[in-house]
Amino acid sequence: MGHPRKALRTTTVGAVSATLIAGSALGLAPTAQAADAVRFVDIAGDGGTVLKANVITPAGADGAQRYPLLVLPTSWGLPQVEYLAQAQKLANSGYVVVSYNVRGFWQSGGEIEVAGPPDTADASKVIDWALANTPADAAHIGMAGVSYGAGISLLTAARDKRVKAVAALSGWADLIDSIYSGRTQHVQAGALLDGASLVTGRQSAELRQIFDNFYASNLSKEQDMIDWGKKRSAATYVDQLNKNGAAVMMANAWGDSVFPPNQYADFYEKLTGPKRLEFRPGDHATAELTGLFGLPNDVWSDTERWFDHYLKGADNGVDREQPVRLKSRTTGGYEGYPDWKSVGATRKKIALSGTTTIHTNVDSGADGGIVFLSSILDQLAQAPPVASIPLLPRHWAAVWQSEKYAGAQQVRGTAKVHTTLTPTKESGTLVAYLYDVGPLGLGKLVSHAPYTFHGRTPGEPFDVDLELFSTAYDVPAGHRLALVVDTVDPLYIEHNPSGARLTFSSPANDPSYVSIPLREQ
Repeated sequence: MGHPRKALRTTTVGAVSATLIAGSALGLAPTAQAADAVRFVDIAGDGGTVLKANVITPAGADGAQRYPLLVLPTSWGLPQVEYLAQAQKLANSGYVVVSYNVRGFWQSGGEIEVAGPPDTADASKVIDWALANTPADAAHIGMAGVSYGAGISLLTAARDKRVKAVAALSGWADLIDSIYSGRTQHVQAGALLDGASLVTGRQSAELRQIFDNFYASNLSKEQDMIDWGKKRSAATYVDQLNKNGAAVMMANAWGDSVFPPNQYADFYEKLTGPKRLEFRPGDHATAELTGLFGLPNDVWSDTERWFDHYLKGADNGVDREQPVRLKSRTTGGYEGYPDWKSVGATRKKIALSGTTTIHTNVDSGADGGIVFLSSILDQLAQAPPVASIPLLPRHWAAVWQSEKYAGAQQVRGTAKVHTTLTPTKESGTLVAYLYDVGPLGLGKLVSHAPYTFHGRTPGEPFDVDLELFSTAYDVPAGHRLALVVDTVDPLYIEHNPSGARLTFSSPANDPSYVSIPLREQ
């Protein structure tokens, strides 16, 4: 199918450049006072690789007093000035802050390792350097970052017990479950990452091969890709992270098209130390974006409170708040929960009754949207992707609907689909969509997820259990919920042979359903 990264490369780099330029144009870049306090330095990373970094210390620091240290690895494709506005704020409140460009990007040396062992070794080297060259306190060290910086921070906390607190913003805990969930390539997300790294960095031969196998759907290399991803996933090292005892705050957006929220929620449940989980409307890194310009921002405010308590010992109440904080895509307030299991603790099932056969290879019109654009529109204007449910062609889409709800339904958490599938070919892909359907039949996308199978016997039924991407969405009274299943979505690579058909059934001894998680009223 060629390399989809080429189609998205210009968009990726344009978005990165526009973000940085917009901050300066609007006067939101660090002030002259902040710039005077910044030192740009070279730090020797693992194997002597040069890491371009900047250091900000509290005003008047003379070495006689020690301050908590915060290390901020940059995001994928962004330069070392990414965190300057937040670094200045943190330094003003009493932190030594060292931000550095991760290896393989911009002016730092080396090749892109995708949070591999050299990247976590680099982070430890940056800590070593800061302890030797700044008034940093070795007993009070934290790490934070957005996206790539978040992933490296979590992995470093698992491997370097000096890290006492982490704020992982819009990151990943399971790399494969992020871009290959449902055994399906998230091709638009992968192409964005690929395109950005080609323009702003230097890919290693290993990374190039991973991307090529990803696009080519090379099943013979699938396990290699999974093993490569596990090595770069904090979920693999959760026991060590728990043993080290770092206080972990994680924040993400409901519509994150690079690192969907499910994998963060699953990882959060496995943590045993101090922890906090926040979900808000938006897409990848959009919830944190205004904070990078120095504007008021909930994510960054909570990040500073997190570090103030766990690195400075401030009694600011962050440890007494409900640790799971959600903001619905359709209402303005935050909701607190004692744990992730309490989110959507009540469930209602919609029966997927009867037997329905659909043809593959054609997009029915039900789609998950466009990477970044769709979830940003949802974040800013509450305008998710839509589809006319009555007009969806039943030749290519299976549709089931609930009755009209007498009262509002507050969907919270992870909807789950269970059905029996009989294919006519050994491989195939389906995409399930949950819609909020109004009186005129217009459906607003609540959630979705892809599912791919290989090696099945044609004509032989098997069970499908699929978790949709976690969300928080309020369905108005008088509306319905609808589950739509088709086989083509531009967000994903599909694996349906030409002419294949999929039949969904609901045996009496194993009925099919979609289970909807609801907030207790």
